[in-house]
Amino acid sequence: MAHTQSAKKRIRQTIARTAVNRSVMSRVRTLRKKVAVAVESKDKDAAAAAYNEFASAIDKAAKKGTVPANRAANYKSKAAKALATIA
Repeated sequence: MAHTQSAKKRIRQTIARTAVNRSVMSRVRTLRKKVAVAVESKDKDAAAAAYNEFASAIDKAAKKGTVPANRAANYKSKAAKALATIA
């Protein structure tokens, strides 16, 4: 167990940060699945709307440091490529 005040504070900060990051990542994963479902259903309007919402969420997560920037770009690229397959 932590003994110093600074170590105790770091533990509190880590717990709070983990909770925020967990909720952000849960939202990103949900939106990513929505894009996949919309693409699979061949509904271009719904897929485009889902992609826009997903791209916004992943960009915010990358900006805050929850997700590495390159991973966010990779996720967006894969989603955009899937969206482009809808004729």
